[in-house]
Amino acid sequence: MGQGAAAGTPPFAAETAVELVGVGKSFGPVTAVRELSLAIRRGEVLTLLGPSGCGKTTLLNMIAGFEEPSAGRILIDGRDVTEVPPYLRDTGMVFQSYALFPHMDVFENVAFGLRMRKLPKAKIAAEVMRALEMVKLGGLERRRVRQLSGGQQQRVALARAIVLRPKVLLLDEPLSALDKNLRAQMQVELKELHERTRLTTLFVTHDQGEALSLSDRIVVMSRGEIQQIAAPIELYRHPANSFVASFIGEINRLPPARCRLSGGEIVFSLAGIELTAARRDDLALGDGQQVHLFVRPEHLAVAAEAAGGRNRIACRVVTHVYQGTHTLTRVEAGALGVLQLRVPGGAVIERAPPGSEIGVEINLDEAVALPD
Repeated sequence: MGQGAAAGTPPFAAETAVELVGVGKSFGPVTAVRELSLAIRRGEVLTLLGPSGCGKTTLLNMIAGFEEPSAGRILIDGRDVTEVPPYLRDTGMVFQSYALFPHMDVFENVAFGLRMRKLPKAKIAAEVMRALEMVKLGGLERRRVRQLSGGQQQRVALARAIVLRPKVLLLDEPLSALDKNLRAQMQVELKELHERTRLTTLFVTHDQGEALSLSDRIVVMSRGEIQQIAAPIELYRHPANSFVASFIGEINRLPPARCRLSGGEIVFSLAGIELTAARRDDLALGDGQQVHLFVRPEHLAVAAEAAGGRNRIACRVVTHVYQGTHTLTRVEAGALGVLQLRVPGGAVIERAPPGSEIGVEINLDEAVALPD
């Protein structure tokens, strides 16, 4: 911090755009956010991900200034803004409902914040047109909001936020009101917009796929607490605990297993059977240790007709769900319970209809093993 920083304020790293220091929020007897600390890097897209009621939107609203923390401090660009009103925090906000002004056209909606700042008309016009071009709405500046599609309204809300050139862009589930195809398209456009602006962005969602595709890092939250902070690939492959493993993507949870080290392999004894995996540097497991095993659907495969195969178990097909590029096949695997496979294409539906007996091979080389 520069001269004049308050006593006790921690040094602010130049690469940090937003810092939360012991921030918590309670509504009467209900604790929405337990005291937590978090640093958002300059220029990154950080996503708050978690189920409804986990505290992610409350945390976003505290950064925006719409909620006052019950504890802790919030710093933006090294300045303590804990008690600063929203309009003086230099943030841009896109709400879930977009919150556009229906009586104004696109230009006036985007220009609203600039007019509040009393900028010259020529400057306002130039900045509005720049923002509209960035969100691919050039030429629609005089269109009424009610004449726009859902995707176009979302772009107007984005333009209204970025036209202010904020230090931080705050997005509160901005794609949730769109249909599936449009949501996928807007995910791509959000990524492209970030590449052009490099705005520090805090994104709130409960959609795991959205978080994995848009984020540089993801903060997984549950019951007002941070469970894990990691890059999407790290989060998917190496969840920190059972909640993260179960919440991020589809996954099969196997019965508790006991480990035995055998040469270059780990032998897992569970439910009366033994399954093996190659020893890995990231799995520091010892003889006799009990673990919880999680395996992704893509790491299970329908076994070939010939006998043999590693970790092969006999199963009965329960159901198929065709997804176009793949089929989600659920099988009854005896003591292992019901497992889900992701099988390429759709041929398995005719080859092994519900009720069929099939062999399934479980690849544990990339399984998640969490100590009991």
